[in-house]
Amino acid sequence: MDKERAPRNRTLTVIEKERISLKKNLFSPGKEKISVSQITNKTICADLFEIIGLLPMEFVDLLIIDPPYNLDKNFNGLKFSKTSDEAYLEYLLSWFPKIMKILKPTGSVYICGDWKSTFSLYQIMRDFTIIRNRIIWQREKGRGAKTNWKNATEDIWFGTKGEEYYFNVDAVKQKRKVIAPYKENGKPKDWEETDDGNFRLTCPSNFWDDISIPYWSMPENTDHPTQKPEKLIAKLILASCPENGLVLDPFLGSGTTSVVAKKLGRKYVGIEINEEYCCWAEKRLSLSDVDSNIQGYSNGVFWERNTLNLQMKERTLKSRRVLNVCNTSDTLFSRSDYGTTN
Repeated sequence: MDKERAPRNRTLTVIEKERISLKKNLFSPGKEKISVSQITNKTICADLFEIIGLLPMEFVDLLIIDPPYNLDKNFNGLKFSKTSDEAYLEYLLSWFPKIMKILKPTGSVYICGDWKSTFSLYQIMRDFTIIRNRIIWQREKGRGAKTNWKNATEDIWFGTKGEEYYFNVDAVKQKRKVIAPYKENGKPKDWEETDDGNFRLTCPSNFWDDISIPYWSMPENTDHPTQKPEKLIAKLILASCPENGLVLDPFLGSGTTSVVAKKLGRKYVGIEINEEYCCWAEKRLSLSDVDSNIQGYSNGVFWERNTLNLQMKERTLKSRRVLNVCNTSDTLFSRSDYGTTN
């Protein structure tokens, strides 16, 4: 039964008529080997364990993996139960070495977890990748505790398959306000002056505190219990997947990885066992044709939190500049037609 929503609640909904149509877009594999062309830009509705051996070898540029954490969690009727550290490691080992075989020799992998599972994640990354870094995401949202510290961070381990790999740091720079602007010869040094303040493009660190969990007023929000923000996934894709490269997410959930890959001009493949989640992913992919914005990412840079008004203002100014260029070009062409360009 569909939930009742407040009028301003923008959480994604799928009605039955849409569900019937969206199911037709899903790829349902048989028992034969799967070709790259069959699944490019597709959502595969299947159990990863049943199809992992059917996937092509070394065709993926970037793996983004957000598996069930070692917690009790209900994923729309499919329950994952908390277990021992040893058993959780065995669970990871049952599929991680196999999924690494679909990654190109120059490919990269990111895998998410919390503080309880990060020990196990480190072990599989150490054994099957070259570990490059561990990102700490401060998501802020989390339940308070009377006898412990509030759990408000998650880990994202970054590794590569080989020594040669793609990484574009310029694509993931963050626009920050300059607190103490420094000038050299009377001119700004590595920052710019604007009517709205002084800003600098900074290289990203491995501590991310500028990304909020999706909530009811955001159009990307769904009812998935562990949905990752589009802004977070955008950073991973822009840094580690070349344009027109292919991103694969073996635990797609509500579709964030595929949606962001599409918005950023990358190819995608998503695998998800839950048919309802697959439908959510397909609807979000369809909606991205109309709105390709990623909250917190505008005009080629990532912005700090609480800067939406500045982003909108800069986006408007950019649109006006483009419009002015187009109008100028139209005028020049018009004059040229009548021989009056001088």
